[in-house]
Amino acid sequence: MSLIVLTSASGSPGVTTTALGLALTWPRPAILVDADPTGASAVAAGYLRGEVLLPEAMIELALAQREGQLLEAVARLALPLPGCGVRFVPGIRSHEQAPSLVGLWEPLSDVLRSFDTTGQDVIVDAGRLGLVGSPDPVLDAADMAIVVVRSDMVALSGARSWIETLCTRFERGGAARALAVLLVGERAPFGARDIARALALPVVATVAWDPANAAVLSRGELPPRAGIWQRLAGRSGWEDSVLLGTLRAAGSAIRGTVLADIEMLQGAEGRSPA
Repeated sequence: MSLIVLTSASGSPGVTTTALGLALTWPRPAILVDADPTGASAVAAGYLRGEVLLPEAMIELALAQREGQLLEAVARLALPLPGCGVRFVPGIRSHEQAPSLVGLWEPLSDVLRSFDTTGQDVIVDAGRLGLVGSPDPVLDAADMAIVVVRSDMVALSGARSWIETLCTRFERGGAARALAVLLVGERAPFGARDIARALALPVVATVAWDPANAAVLSRGELPPRAGIWQRLAGRSGWEDSVLLGTLRAAGSAIRGTVLADIEMLQGAEGRSPA
């Protein structure tokens, strides 16, 4: 597997926090790519607390693409996040830069898929659907494109029409199985089965609604203090948080689903007449 793309239909369901959390807990080496056209730089301002000076990576990639050096530029600009094995490709700093990246997304999707041959998976934060400069070709090229939603009625109402559009697009491209939902905050108030029925799309994974621990990822805050039994065992509350547990489970579910789909496709191709 290679390319996992997360997006949202409306609001702020936690795409960036979820993408970052998945990358940090991913079972294989991962590259996290910020392709959000809003130019929010959420990882830089939040998780990194604005303490790391990041390059104008997307602009540099657009220039490298024109010179036929896109693969080399991605490898150079994928910077290691402190304290972990994840490499990070920063996004744009302003939404005004987004239109200049329209010609980058298709060749970049091919390059990102190629990292699978080096034993690395790529997780992309594509931001909200429908914005100027959205990385639609990267979404279409994904081994799995995941729409992140909350489980309340307002979120479902906003997601339904966009998901219908995506389903039609993916079916035309013969990749309907590559589209799924990730639910943040199950049973607040609806569960995964309710969401799958309402959106007519499988829920590949759920992530807990855990604001205190999510703030570690979204705002760079210190983890909540560990309980007494965790401290006695030499463990932190962050390691054992519900959020991290569900992120690990979500990563395993996504990876398992993609691998099963790849095996099914390879089996179908093997049975095809010559």
